[in-house]
Amino acid sequence: MQEKKNFKIVSSKKTRYLLPNILTLAGVCLGISSIKFSIDGNYGLAVIFILFAAILDALDGRVARLIKGTSEFGKELDSLTDFVSFGIAPVFILYFWELNNYGKLGWAITLIYSVCCVLRLARFNLTKIDNKQIWRNNYFEGVPSPAGGLLILMPLIYELADLNFNFDLKLFTPYFTILIAILLVSKAPTLSLKKISISPKTTAFILLGIGTIFISLLFYTFETLLIFGLIYLIFIPISFLMYKNQIKKENLETSDDDHEDVL
Repeated sequence: MQEKKNFKIVSSKKTRYLLPNILTLAGVCLGISSIKFSIDGNYGLAVIFILFAAILDALDGRVARLIKGTSEFGKELDSLTDFVSFGIAPVFILYFWELNNYGKLGWAITLIYSVCCVLRLARFNLTKIDNKQIWRNNYFEGVPSPAGGLLILMPLIYELADLNFNFDLKLFTPYFTILIAILLVSKAPTLSLKKISISPKTTAFILLGIGTIFISLLFYTFETLLIFGLIYLIFIPISFLMYKNQIKKENLETSDDDHEDVL
C-alpha cells in the first residue's frame, strides 16, 4: 500500500530562500515606482519609496542570514536590485526635479552617478575579507549604494522639509551628486556595523532609540532624513580615522608577534 505524499509548492529545503528574495523584489518595485511618482511630480512620495527600499535592502540580507536562506541567486538579485533602486531611481528623481534644467550636462551627471554606482556594486561583489582581518567586516569601501541613493536626494529632502533657513540648496545639486558619485567608487572606509556586538544591558536603550527614530520618521519624515544624512556625512571622516587606528593597531600586533618568533 502506497503512502500519501503531501503536496508542496516547493520543497521544505528551499522554502527559506523565498522570504529574502521576496523582500528584495519588493525593494526593486519600490525603486521603480519612485521614478513613476517623480515623473508625476510627487517628489515626496518618491523619496519615501526610496527610503522604504533602503529599509528592505537592510533587512533582506539579515533575514537571509538569520534563517540560513543565503544563496548565490539571492546575492546576484540583491546587486541588481540595488542598482535599480539606488543607482537609477534616486538620480532619475533628481533629474526630473532639477538636473534636467542643466540640459546635456544634467543628463551627463545622471549617467556618471549611475555608472559609479554599478562600478561600486561590482567591486563589492568581488571583495573578500581575509579571515585574519575580520574587523574589516565593520567597514565598507566607499559609500554603500543605499546610503548614496539617499544622500544625493538631500537637496530635494531639504526643500521638502520646508525649513526657513533662507538657503537654496538646490543650486548645489549637480556638485553634490558628483561628490556622492566619487564617494561611491572611492576606497574611503565607511562604517557598516555588520559585526557590532550589543550588550544585553543596552538592549532597552537601543529599542527606545529605534522607537524614537520611527516616530520621528512618521511625523517629521524629511527633517529626520536630513538630520541623518548630515550625521552620516560627518561620520565619513570619523570612520576614516577609526579605520587608520585599527590598521596601526594591527601592524603593532603583527610586529610584536614577529619579535616573539625571533626570540
